[in-house]
Amino acid sequence: MDKKDLRIVYMGTPEFAVESLKRLVEGGYNIVGVITMPDKPMGRHGSVLQPSPVKQYAVSQGLKVLQPEKLKNEEFVAELRSLNADLQIVVAFRMLPEVVWSMPRLGTFNLHASLLPQYRGAAPINWAVINGDTETGITTFFLKHEIDTGEIIDQVRVPIADTDNVEVVYERLMRLGGDLVLKTVDAILEGSVKTIPQEELAQVGELRPAPKIFKETCRIDWTIGVKRIYDFVRGLSPYPAAWTELYQEGSDPIMLKIFETEKLFCEHSLAPGTIVTDCKTYFKIASSDGYVNVLSLQLAGKKRMEINDFLRGYRHTEKAYVK
Repeated sequence: MDKKDLRIVYMGTPEFAVESLKRLVEGGYNIVGVITMPDKPMGRHGSVLQPSPVKQYAVSQGLKVLQPEKLKNEEFVAELRSLNADLQIVVAFRMLPEVVWSMPRLGTFNLHASLLPQYRGAAPINWAVINGDTETGITTFFLKHEIDTGEIIDQVRVPIADTDNVEVVYERLMRLGGDLVLKTVDAILEGSVKTIPQEELAQVGELRPAPKIFKETCRIDWTIGVKRIYDFVRGLSPYPAAWTELYQEGSDPIMLKIFETEKLFCEHSLAPGTIVTDCKTYFKIASSDGYVNVLSLQLAGKKRMEINDFLRGYRHTEKAYVK
């Protein structure tokens, strides 16, 4: 079968999913439908509806778009079936019911931003960086009942540098994901796919999950040590961002988002969270085995700023600390 005859339904929502869809469209593949999340209410009163990045791209290319509230809805299922897809591709979407993923004759495959079976879940890129991993990757696999457990089609390994934040890794995986999606579609077209059950892949160490990240997940624990705090900050930078609260005598606590730090290992006798600063060039926060030197941050309601700009307006008190 020629790629122009292969009927593909594509499912995805965020920017990460746009790259693979774009590569398929530009490669001349036959996209017969795009499934994405309903438009999101925005603005003060939720009166403005914001389409997903995938919808915006699909509309710009004149592709058919479906936005079901519920994936088991009978009308949606009937409309999806009418598209008569040979193959479905899922990139950063939702958990699919069997009635959806089992529909096409060639199956449904997912692009996941980790080296499965590591980091099954909603936030694999964040957790790989937070945990200080030196390698991650992308995986294509066929969907089955349990989330992120289907048989592996292909994988690409990607190094993580100690200076990389989640944005850098995200961009790298997004581009490589486009390559891998096309490679996987071509292998399915050629009938050359040889899948591997995830339990047969050799693993070093324990399997780590990648659960969804909430606001409280992002709060910094200043007791866990300099390296772990450093990785935690870059694993959430620039979004949703690690945060802490600044406490000063006579003032209400102030929320600080922290985007970039450096590691300073040394012995000291200060309590974790204690602030050490010259009020001009450095803003160090004590941990158990040294200091985390903050390089850029953001006050609630303000823009992100470099530390010297922050310190120009900062009035240090003797008992200032963060927690």
